[in-house]
Amino acid sequence: MSEASDMRSVVEHLAAAMAGRTPLPGVRIPLDQAVGLIAAERLVSRVDLPGFDNSAMDGYAVQAADLAGAGGRRRRGVRLPVVAHLAAGDAPTQEVRPGTAIQIMTGAPMPPGADAVVPVEDTYGGAQMVTVTAAVPVGRHIRRRGEDLAAGSVVVSPGDVLTPRRIGLLAAAGHGEVMVHPRPRVAVVSTGAELVPPGDDLAPGQIYDSNSHLLAAAVTAAGGRTAYRGRIGDDPATVRAELARLAAQVDLVITSGGVSMGVHDVVKDVLRESGTVEFVQVAMQPGKPQGLGVLMDGDREVPFFGLPGNPVSAAVSFMVFVRPVVRRMLGLEPADTTTVTVELTAGLRSPAGKVQFARAQSRMLPSGRLGAQPVAGQGSHFVADLAAADLLLVVPPDATELSAGSLVEAVLLDAELAVT
Repeated sequence: MSEASDMRSVVEHLAAAMAGRTPLPGVRIPLDQAVGLIAAERLVSRVDLPGFDNSAMDGYAVQAADLAGAGGRRRRGVRLPVVAHLAAGDAPTQEVRPGTAIQIMTGAPMPPGADAVVPVEDTYGGAQMVTVTAAVPVGRHIRRRGEDLAAGSVVVSPGDVLTPRRIGLLAAAGHGEVMVHPRPRVAVVSTGAELVPPGDDLAPGQIYDSNSHLLAAAVTAAGGRTAYRGRIGDDPATVRAELARLAAQVDLVITSGGVSMGVHDVVKDVLRESGTVEFVQVAMQPGKPQGLGVLMDGDREVPFFGLPGNPVSAAVSFMVFVRPVVRRMLGLEPADTTTVTVELTAGLRSPAGKVQFARAQSRMLPSGRLGAQPVAGQGSHFVADLAAADLLLVVPPDATELSAGSLVEAVLLDAELAVT
């Protein structure tokens, strides 16, 4: 029996991660905090848009019949007395009678009696008398009440992404708050006594904690909120207490390290006792050892991911398994990664029976196709090559050797940053 046959497939592990995951319950928040979140309610407009007939131009409110003789080849002008002035926000106090005009600004309400607006460009004169040099039909340059949206019309539905444009519509429709699925509060924990905060001096055998920063940034890019980022050592009692504390404060817990087969894989040792977390081998490279389950906070189940400690393994595992769960909790579709077909510019070997997620750099080929150059270092500890890559090649388990020119599916690694 092959090694891969004893493992869980990537598809199976993702299905296990998504099982039972639902959007977080809705909360009502101010509009200025809602951009990018998902609506959890149906809202209708409280007003007509526009709310009243108003001028679409700076000019003069008139009765169109008075201007029937204006314009023509001789540019004949019609002189009208100006009986009032209206700016946006003013309420009309006079009406337009036959043979008169009211000076009006864009957005100002149409005064009684007026049935058209003459743009200021077709006039000369000023505040007391105006000469109009072009006729206008009835209704010209008037924004009618409710022509954009009628009161009672739906402006947002559950599941809608609250883009800046929808936020503007909600405000125009009279809503200052909206119910949304909130950003999941996520705890990110690196394990290992050898870890030191970046910026500190290193003692022999110590390394900087990069994983908590990497994963916290990934949480933010996925739409979540890192409520805690920190490190814990290898003491089981400390690990157990810290995970219990975090479970009471957040919606999702992620650890990196301590899930493999080593003597000091403390996360695995502590959580395996709980019966709510399983530790499995997944047929993928990198990222084979995975922990998955829930931490209990009373009766509340808090999703838990135990990711491998190697930085590349942690990054790939987050993208494949954790990011879809964060998106589901937000109320988004979990599978949103941008995939493209690329042409390899160099050969690539892949282990039999495992999906390989290989890092690569993209470049346009003379043929017009997007090319992919695998990075030199494919080991799970190559952080610099991970940072340099902008593609993640998805090599299927039955493809053990690909030559230059082969076509492969790839994920655009930074696509989410362009649309956040």
